[in-house]
Amino acid sequence: MKLYSKKQLVTYSISTGILAAVAVSVVFTFFKNDSPKKSGKEISAVEKNQSELKEEIPQTFEAFPVAAENGSYTQDESQNISVYEKCNEAVVNITTKVMGYNWFYEPIVTESGSGSGSIIDKRGYVVTNVHVIEKASVINISLADGTTYEGTVVGQDIESDIAVLKFEPAKGADLKTISFGNSGSLKVGQKVIAIGNPFALERTMTTGIISGLGRPIQKSANVIIRNMIQTDAAINPGNSGGPLLDSQGRMIGINTMIYSSSGSSAGVGFAIPASTARRVVSDLLKYGKVNRGTMKLSLVQNTARIANFAGYEISSGMIVSSVKKGSKADQAGIKGGTQAVQYGTFYPQTIYLGGDIITEINGIKISKLADYYSAIEDKVPGDVVTVTVYRNRKFEKIKIELEASSNSPNASI
Repeated sequence: MKLYSKKQLVTYSISTGILAAVAVSVVFTFFKNDSPKKSGKEISAVEKNQSELKEEIPQTFEAFPVAAENGSYTQDESQNISVYEKCNEAVVNITTKVMGYNWFYEPIVTESGSGSGSIIDKRGYVVTNVHVIEKASVINISLADGTTYEGTVVGQDIESDIAVLKFEPAKGADLKTISFGNSGSLKVGQKVIAIGNPFALERTMTTGIISGLGRPIQKSANVIIRNMIQTDAAINPGNSGGPLLDSQGRMIGINTMIYSSSGSSAGVGFAIPASTARRVVSDLLKYGKVNRGTMKLSLVQNTARIANFAGYEISSGMIVSSVKKGSKADQAGIKGGTQAVQYGTFYPQTIYLGGDIITEINGIKISKLADYYSAIEDKVPGDVVTVTVYRNRKFEKIKIELEASSNSPNASI
């Protein structure tokens, strides 16, 4: 153990006391300076510092610097804006009402669906999809300025899902229109713009690219629409009937359907090409229907059951049950059946077996009735098609001139 003398202990005590006094003095001075009571000089210095601080910090949000608006956009943005400003007022919102029945089986008009359309003529002509106005008893067409008109059906074509409507614009109204473009020169990867009314949100614009061309899409049991444009531009319920535009604002297609498990856009939308729309719209305006070429035949869907019964070696294609005597098909040598049989369980009908089976038209395979209609959808009376038939256990090619008909061929499935 270390020992200290009395003198050393006294010296240590005095030193410790002095240090403690100095520490207390420092603490007292700190709290004294921090108190609200300040001298004149101290107050002046504080006010000066606060004044300088106020000059550095903005007093309101307006004081923050704002970048000057010079209206500069990227080339892509400017293009989008230009197309929208050029075309959006020509896109209409179509709502329909259908006839229904209440609990007492009394006829009532109820709200139905909605879709889009494009004004193609200043006289009030609108192009849209057939399924947008399907079964409608009342059609309302709403314009960009908020006015609503009742529309009438000029004509509709189920095979292409295109309809033309007409409304009477107000006197002096200057309607904006959209012109058809050329869908024959489209390329995969080309930019496209869709404008429509998805979920009743009027004149919504989406952009994308052409994802594919020439897509055959089956719309219903008897309808296949060929050469459809596939796009990843968002198309949702309510977009149907609206325009698909190129970067110049020309209508290259009519938005028609989406492929989706949820009913919302999944990046796979389809549009009817403008080449089809122009031809169909022209006929609807002139005749109220599409003047397609046809073969005057009665057709029956070939099946494995029929093939087994009749002894055919193929179970696909369309069986020619009968041919109208004196028709172009008859003159070309198409043969109908001669063996009459009853076909069908609940509603049996008489069909004739033993005739030709159509397997191709102009190289397009015919396996069902929808294929047959699709193969001649863009043909007009006078066009000649090459028909491949299965006859006497071999295939033959026959050229047939199509002719006009007020009705579609009497076909059975």
